[in-house]
Amino acid sequence: MMLSRRPRRTAAANNFPAFTIVVVNSWDVIIAGAGIIGVSLGLELRERGAKVLLLDRGEPGNEASSAAAGMLAATDPETPPALLPLALESARMFPEYVRKLEDLSGIKTDFRRQGAIAFLLDAASAPPQYTKLSGDDLRRLEPLLQSHVSQNHAPQSHDRSAFFVQEDSVDPRLLMRAAVSAARNRGVELRANAEVKEIRSRGDQVEVVTDADVFAAGAVVNCRGAWSGAPVKPRKGQMLYVQPPRQNLLQHVVHAPDVYIVPRGSGKILVGATLEDVGFDKTVSAATIQDLLRAGARYLPELEPAPIIESWAGLRPGTPDDLPIMGRTETPRVFVASGHFRNGILLAPITAKIMAGLVTGKAPGLDIRAFSPSRFAPAKA
Repeated sequence: MMLSRRPRRTAAANNFPAFTIVVVNSWDVIIAGAGIIGVSLGLELRERGAKVLLLDRGEPGNEASSAAAGMLAATDPETPPALLPLALESARMFPEYVRKLEDLSGIKTDFRRQGAIAFLLDAASAPPQYTKLSGDDLRRLEPLLQSHVSQNHAPQSHDRSAFFVQEDSVDPRLLMRAAVSAARNRGVELRANAEVKEIRSRGDQVEVVTDADVFAAGAVVNCRGAWSGAPVKPRKGQMLYVQPPRQNLLQHVVHAPDVYIVPRGSGKILVGATLEDVGFDKTVSAATIQDLLRAGARYLPELEPAPIIESWAGLRPGTPDDLPIMGRTETPRVFVASGHFRNGILLAPITAKIMAGLVTGKAPGLDIRAFSPSRFAPAKA
């Protein structure tokens, strides 16, 4: 039976002081953090028969997940080698993952499969999945795209080499809405404005303490992103949307050394993003946004006069080695899935599968030793 978790204060009687009665609900799994990682895991566990509660410090998905660009860039040259197998497998899973979320929620996610064009300073650094484009190839794919960065857009000797890569993109805000709706429709309980203050073992269960409530479960997974605790720390990114007057201005995602440009089905174009170590500061700088827009316009000049319709900042969960943290913690029955940095959207399907397996006692199926929480444990004397 589900019991109310609100503490109830009794009236004083017979000269005895009032006291608080605390009633604890019991769940199979509690997930702290309802971003795309936490919600995807909750849905996966629910589909395996678990009774799941998701707790979020604000509204589900309103932090890094909805602030992301949505590029599913598994083979980006900046992807750490240890992460590549996971990234490739998650990218392979993504079409089916999107289909499931859209079917369960009735919400379309603007999942686009046109591929991306990458400009590299060093052609020799191109991953094997990248196909070199000639000038004619580039003009055929994107007639308005420039491969140079000079202010007057004249061809220069330092033009970037252009490559095509078959990768997908998705609108993270729509994806997050679909994931939340799908999870709720499957019977996952989500509670907003329930910031987790403490996770503690108590006998054969784990207790999760919030400001107003205490919950108990057989297992708890920390998916709180930038708020997960050390060694995870926030890495700020600012970005913007423009709405060009011309429709279909750009078909492909564009990666460049100094900027990325992501088209949406609505005609909006996202330009991003910075990488800042400023703690939990989410201030948006008008000067920074203008710098980003100018950087994007050097590749796509028609962006320059387009009105900025929105700008924002998100806090990516970073780690010292830029790899996620996935697995059991030193606390019995407490797990962590965090630190996905730039790849939280991309890695949601594979993380949900791996962590659901670990929580239910199954082998992960992929080598995840590089992501073990123990790698950051203090060295023993």
